[in-house]
Amino acid sequence: MSAPVKGPASYFPSIEKKYGRPVEHWKELIRTSPLTRHMELVGWLKTEHGLGHGHANALVAHTLAERSDG
Repeated sequence: MSAPVKGPASYFPSIEKKYGRPVEHWKELIRTSPLTRHMELVGWLKTEHGLGHGHANALVAHTLAERSDG
């Protein structure tokens, strides 16, 4: 049996269900945004795309962590 998903990725199923788009859609928006700071991106997802704070924060945290890993 696989271990439960933890951290920001644990929000992904509810994000897809609530907003009707795959997580990769949101991550691509974040990657191509001219904004680079965490809270700027969170605010932008909330105001421009209607995401809740927790969902926006999880997507931004996960996407920026991928950037720093590579």
